[in-house]
Amino acid sequence: MSDSANVVLRFVLYIDLMLLFGMALFGLYSLKGQERISGRVLPFRRLLTGTVGLGALLSIAGMVLMVRAMSGEPEVTELRPHLEMMLFETDVGMAWAVRMIALALAGLAAMSNPRAPGISLVIAATAGGIALASLAWSGHGAMDEGSRRYWHFTADILHLLMAGAWLGALLAFGLMAQNRVLRSEAHIRLLARAVKRFELVGALIVVIITVTGVVNYLFIVGPRLDDVLLSHYGILLAIKMLLFAGMLVLAALNRFHLGPLLERSLGEGQHQVAARALRRSVVVEMLAAVLIVGLVAWLGTLSPEVE
Repeated sequence: MSDSANVVLRFVLYIDLMLLFGMALFGLYSLKGQERISGRVLPFRRLLTGTVGLGALLSIAGMVLMVRAMSGEPEVTELRPHLEMMLFETDVGMAWAVRMIALALAGLAAMSNPRAPGISLVIAATAGGIALASLAWSGHGAMDEGSRRYWHFTADILHLLMAGAWLGALLAFGLMAQNRVLRSEAHIRLLARAVKRFELVGALIVVIITVTGVVNYLFIVGPRLDDVLLSHYGILLAIKMLLFAGMLVLAALNRFHLGPLLERSLGEGQHQVAARALRRSVVVEMLAAVLIVGLVAWLGTLSPEVE
């Protein structure tokens, strides 16, 4: 499998599973009761089933391409023994199998949303989190051994989950801030309340992402900086950090200016202006997040030690 195909596949799969986990989680901490029914506020059923289906297809394609590259077998029909070996005799194969089971559970949960919205989101968020966490077994942590391996996996998994929670929340805010959705004062108050509730969750996400990011850097590179920054790996890492800093600035803008502005606009009748400003900020923040995920997918195929 070519490096470019590997990076693209990892990138799309990361985005997909992050949104599956993050959207379901958002419905649990930001919405309540009947608001969690698909279509009332957010199209949970369509979004979650879509990410489940895409995640399964990408996972199957990734496994086939990886086994084909490792075995050197050009014919897909001849890959069966190699696939069996990968699935039953490697940690990557076991992680893949767990991911597929988790995706199936998430899909069933999403389909049952209209009947049991709260329970369906709990199951979808849990299963989506497991599916997202399984991606850690295709990262740098899989190359470690002993206790270091488990600590590295823990940092990787927490980093993935928090990134998914952030990305899912950004998509949810973007959908909730659309002009056609803000039809009444009740919808505006719901958006303002969701922004308010995200304050604590967002602060926790930033702290955990920062800490686990530093830990991952120390596991992969070690306590050195100068010689790494001049490498291909270091340049990509520096770009990622700059984008992350930009996301922090936008998050602070949402927290201390645009969120309160939306609440004040309810009494001033200027809620459309405030909603548009929030939507623009969220879109830019989400674009930065997508670029960061792309860099993560690329960095996962590189090693600073090679250079």
